[in-house]
Amino acid sequence: MTQDKTSLLTIDMARGEVAAVTADGTRRVHRMDTPEAFEAVSAAWLRCGWDTKYVYGFTWLGRPVIQLPEDLLRMQELLWRERPDVIVETGVAHGGSVVFHASICAMIGTGRVIGVDIDIRPAARAAIAAHPLAPRIALIDGDSTAPATLAALRARIAPEERVLVVLDSAHTRAHVRAELAAYAPLVGERGAIFVCDGIMAALCGAPRSAADWGWNNPQAAIDDFLAAHPDFAVEEPAFPFNEGAVRRPVTYSPRGLLRRTGMRP
Repeated sequence: MTQDKTSLLTIDMARGEVAAVTADGTRRVHRMDTPEAFEAVSAAWLRCGWDTKYVYGFTWLGRPVIQLPEDLLRMQELLWRERPDVIVETGVAHGGSVVFHASICAMIGTGRVIGVDIDIRPAARAAIAAHPLAPRIALIDGDSTAPATLAALRARIAPEERVLVVLDSAHTRAHVRAELAAYAPLVGERGAIFVCDGIMAALCGAPRSAADWGWNNPQAAIDDFLAAHPDFAVEEPAFPFNEGAVRRPVTYSPRGLLRRTGMRP
């Protein structure tokens, strides 16, 4: 779910209505039990969560994990469906995400994680090494797009292994585009790359944002990549279970899942 152009949102609990006014002055009123109301409120909640650093308040099995809880659940669904042999994640931070991915691999009974970061913090490295899931985790120091880093990564992956890539390091358009080009060869046919934090495109003017985020963001990098790689496409997975009226996930990573639909000649 991405933020829309709503500039004013009114929630009337007594009437059970949500009124959304867009930047052009159009006003729409939605009943609380509609997907339109949920999407309008969720867009405001995502922005408020960004402003208050909501995602900086969680841990996973003892390690800080800077992820939206719903995104973690959706990632679990993806891992259960894909069952990769190797999860490659760029960006390690406190180590919560690599521990999360390793824990899902352990529950599924297959898979391991390789974390890549240009600056793995000593405290995070020590905590990951001491973690019960450490046997499923390997770390590589280096710029995620540097030839030496990519060579070290390829040396750890057997040709027959199924790879899922998660890109969560620097989120500039140029860097994400370079990562997509560098890591795409690791992904086999019907394999996937997940690009984090596409919400940046909707956060210009928010605290901790930058004026160029409207174009300098992961979603722009995805568009650049897809234009040059017709063998990949954005995939919007259907909910594996949904008895409610919600139609789209609440996420910091809209359009983040890229599926290889064929092999390049």
